[in-house]
Amino acid sequence: MNTKTANAPPDSLVEQWIRPQVRALSAYHVPEIGNLIKLDAMENPYTWPKPLVDEWLEVLRDAKWNRYPDPHACDLKILLRATLNVPQGMEIMLGNGSDELIQIIAMAVAAPGRAVLTPEPYFSMYRMIAAVTGLEFVCVPLNASDYSLDMPAMRAAIIRHRPAVVFLSYPSNPTGNLFDEQQVCELIEISPGLVVVDEAYNAFAGSTFMSRLAQYDNLLVLRTLSKMGLAGLRMGVLAGSPAWLNELDKIRLPYNISVLTQASAGFALRHYDVLEAQAARLRDNREQLLTALRALNGITVYPSRANFILFRVPAGRAPQIFESIKAQGVLIKSMHGASALLADCLRVTVSTPEENQAFLKALEHAL
Repeated sequence: MNTKTANAPPDSLVEQWIRPQVRALSAYHVPEIGNLIKLDAMENPYTWPKPLVDEWLEVLRDAKWNRYPDPHACDLKILLRATLNVPQGMEIMLGNGSDELIQIIAMAVAAPGRAVLTPEPYFSMYRMIAAVTGLEFVCVPLNASDYSLDMPAMRAAIIRHRPAVVFLSYPSNPTGNLFDEQQVCELIEISPGLVVVDEAYNAFAGSTFMSRLAQYDNLLVLRTLSKMGLAGLRMGVLAGSPAWLNELDKIRLPYNISVLTQASAGFALRHYDVLEAQAARLRDNREQLLTALRALNGITVYPSRANFILFRVPAGRAPQIFESIKAQGVLIKSMHGASALLADCLRVTVSTPEENQAFLKALEHAL
């Protein structure tokens, strides 16, 4: 035994062996919920009808728990290709949530001097994964007035940094708006490396780049089943050219999609009409919630094509209003402090009419 190492203070060993980029990070924070109405995580509030749950449980009874899962999830991929309208000739790869797929992409391209680029505000995992994989993280602020792409700044950043990957949330997370389609196409065309269009909220957007995969050699489309009502399964889907995905698949850990997930996701896709109907209800609920929020004095409400709504409260009051809403039994998300462009902003997940009304009542009281 190395007695010097054995007697070293734990903090010293951490500093010696954990990379500075990792030590500088903060772990992803998930707040305690308790009995709060949970409107902070963009989840689908609707469950399956009982007869469908009973049928699903019968499927699980036949699952082969004593065997490793199909490492390529072949049957599930067939269902996903048809359900998501993946173009002929394109490949798909599955991840334990879209987070794992983002990590695989970053690991595959990581090399000294390379960068990841994304508009700001951004999905926090882009920055965290870039740091862990040793990639420079470059963010380009959106236009402050409407959260649209600042195209001159984006062009300049792409020319200067030549990013290995550009991540574009579509709709944008956390702002909820859809970027101009032709501007996104231009960014794909001028980018020297991969462009990943992250369509996590596609079920609520009414627009997709999936059909353009054959048009652009450097385009990948990222999806998740989480926002459709399967957040507990952790199922991400990456679609693109086999030339890219065959390389990325070398990094994917074997058996990353469990027997439970494959069986459950396959069952859900065979009943996709239920998920689509729930998404349609949430789109209607979103429009009603937008209308109600716009009728309130003192806040600015931003357009949304996702299942959440971003709004700005009077200057300096975001922390107080957030805590007041929470004290009334409703948990939303405070975006204040996440970016200069999100100062005084809060974000609420679109839910059932009853939960939306509870939120509106709490917000009115807080204001």
